[in-house]
Amino acid sequence: MKVLVAVKRVIDYNVKVRVKSDCSDVDLANTKMALNPFCEIAVEEAIRLKEKGVATEVVVVSIGDKACQEQIRTALALGADRGIQVETDQAVDSLSVAKLLKAVVAEEQPQLVILGKQSIDSDNNQTGQMLAALTAMPQATFASELTVADGKATVTREVDGGLQTLELTLPAVVTTDLRLNEPRYASLPNIMKAKRKPLDVKTPDALGVALKNNVKTLKVEPPAERQGGIVVASVDELVEKLKNEAKVIG
Repeated sequence: MKVLVAVKRVIDYNVKVRVKSDCSDVDLANTKMALNPFCEIAVEEAIRLKEKGVATEVVVVSIGDKACQEQIRTALALGADRGIQVETDQAVDSLSVAKLLKAVVAEEQPQLVILGKQSIDSDNNQTGQMLAALTAMPQATFASELTVADGKATVTREVDGGLQTLELTLPAVVTTDLRLNEPRYASLPNIMKAKRKPLDVKTPDALGVALKNNVKTLKVEPPAERQGGIVVASVDELVEKLKNEAKVIG
């Protein structure tokens, strides 16, 4: 069984995001980039399926400029077998990504496609669902548990009311939630081996996909600065301020 995992290059979650002075976008100059945390969980789950003998090959795909090869190599160091980069300098929205992934799915014919439920930069939570719709494959989102056997995937997913268990007939699309697993660290020997693993570079034109950005960023603003708190001398003073200044009690 072949598993295809989509990964994305994003700003490291430990880094404080800076906004450009003209508020046109996020400033990426000299900013540490990393593998999207939800994508890392997707890679880990695919590798665990291979270690269990369920999957025979794990293929990682990323869309972006040459810099995203760094994140593909990271996934290869974690245990994936080979990588695919769809090279484009153009900013792509969720629908364009889903169309590119559909073309890769058509070429690779995986039995399972795993994606992070969302990326921590755009936070759209759309690509997995769009890919499932475009490929007419069954889907399960927000997976907190995944088992694959006898041509079916059983997925426990987190919903507002608790947990829901779905059974999907393969091929299928699954998006991962935080509690699905805890990703491993890449060892130094595996990092060295990853440099020799195959990484194919494709273009949208070669995949037969014409890119069209349907989303336009109008403005990016940093969150408002929080005001410092004050220390009150008594309960009476606290009640007075809540009543007359904050106006949260009557």
